Amino acid sequence: MPGYQVKLETHLLGTSHFEIRSLLDRQQYADPDGAAQAAGISSASWPLFGMVWPSARMLANAMQTQDLVGKRILEIGCGLALASLVIHRRLGDITASDCHPLTATFLAENARLNALPHLNYQTGHWGRDNPGLGRFDLIIASDVLYERDQPDTLSRFIDRHSADVVDVIVLDPDRGNRNGFCRKMVTLGYTLDMQRADVRQTTGEAYKGHFLNFRRAGH
Repeated sequence: MPGYQVKLETHLLGTSHFEIRSLLDRQQYADPDGAAQAAGISSASWPLFGMVWPSARMLANAMQTQDLVGKRILEIGCGLALASLVIHRRLGDITASDCHPLTATFLAENARLNALPHLNYQTGHWGRDNPGLGRFDLIIASDVLYERDQPDTLSRFIDRHSADVVDVIVLDPDRGNRNGFCRKMVTLGYTLDMQRADVRQTTGEAYKGHFLNFRRAGH
């Protein structure tokens, strides 16, 4: 037994559907070798990677029509990486990244459940160097601004892994750290186009949030 319980759910995105293995609930926790603790993940935040959040569904749905041609794409703080799976099914050049020690395991299983080939995954810890990660033309994320230090660490991480010409799409459910993050990104040389997201999720449930669309046109 892995020490945690899981469930299988079908997520509908327009005419597409994905079978996703997720944690049973937010009460799950297992860190027998201390890998999560070493990555700075507390017991309270441990299960967050293993849930499909409303913003993740919204971002994944948006990726069904996003221009992917010729772009090296990175999803940061991917969790269960639903958006990455959408891009992967569309044959986009996608790398999923997170710092949770179980993300790669869940990603491999969810790719298998959806009859998809191996999806590239690399550890991406925002507060540490990730020398093997490289630079990307499109960087995407959903609901990643839930702690006070994240505007600074996330903006610097994005900047380190951005190509000279880059688009960054962050879907934020109107968290309090949004404005600080936007200021940091503008200071680093990115322009911002903020757009309100749809008021309904693909499930029909209400949603409140904004797409933070950043662009840097080159140094």
